[in-house]
Amino acid sequence: SNYPDNAVAGFVKHAAEAGMDIFRVFDSLNYLPNLKVAMETVQGTHAICEGVICYTGNILDPARDKYSLKYYLKLAKELEKMGAHFLAIKDMAGLCKPAAASALVKALKAEIGIPIHFHTHDTSGIAAASVLSAAEAGVDIVDLAIASMSGSTSQPNLNSIVAALQFTKRDTGLDLDALNEFADYWEHVRAFYTPFDSSPRAGSAEVYQHEMPGGQFTNLKEQAAGMGLSHRWPEIARTYAEVNQ
Repeated sequence: SNYPDNAVAGFVKHAAEAGMDIFRVFDSLNYLPNLKVAMETVQGTHAICEGVICYTGNILDPARDKYSLKYYLKLAKELEKMGAHFLAIKDMAGLCKPAAASALVKALKAEIGIPIHFHTHDTSGIAAASVLSAAEAGVDIVDLAIASMSGSTSQPNLNSIVAALQFTKRDTGLDLDALNEFADYWEHVRAFYTPFDSSPRAGSAEVYQHEMPGGQFTNLKEQAAGMGLSHRWPEIARTYAEVNQ
C-alpha cells in the first residue's frame, strides 16, 4: 500500500536532483490529502513547492454555490498551512472571468501571505482581460504564451500583454522587440505542424456552458470529427455539460 507514495516521493527527489526548480502540485478535484506526499517531498529539496487550487464553476454566480469564493479561500488557507511556498490558481478550462479573477485574487491576498500565481487558458478569447484584472488586483505571477503560440486553448498573448502594461505600474520590463522576433520564429515553426494543429481558430463563449478543460476540448472535438459528428458538436457540448453537472 505504500508503493504509490514511495513512487511519488522517488520521482520528486530524482526530478529535483536533475534540476527541476518548481513543482506545481495539484489534484483535479481539490482533494488535499492527495497533495500531502508530493508537497512534503518537495519541501525536503531545494525546490519551490506550489500548492494549487483548481478553478471551476463561477464565483460570481450565487446559484453555483458548490465552488464559491469561500470554498477557494478555505482551500488556499489549508495549502498555506501545508507549507506551500506559492499558491497557484489553475484555471484549465479558462472559466475565470475578469471580474471573478479580480475578486478571487483580492480575497486571497487578504487571507494568505504567500505569492499567488494565475494560470488560465484563452478558450473564451477574453482571458487576457482576466489576466489584466488579476494583475490590477495584485497577483504576483501569470502564465502567458509567446504571441504566435498563444490564444485559443493555449494561454493569452504574452507580447500583447507586455505591450499593454508598458508605462504602467505593472510594466514587465520585458523586451518587446525580442519577444516579437521570437514570435516570428515560432510562427514559421508552427506552419510545419499545421496538419496536427486542431485548436479552434477563435475564442468562444460556449466554454462557459460546457466548461471543458482546453486539452479535453481539442481531443473531443477531433474525436467527434473522426466519427463524422462535427455537425452535431453543439449537441455533444450540451451533453458534456449535463454529465459534468
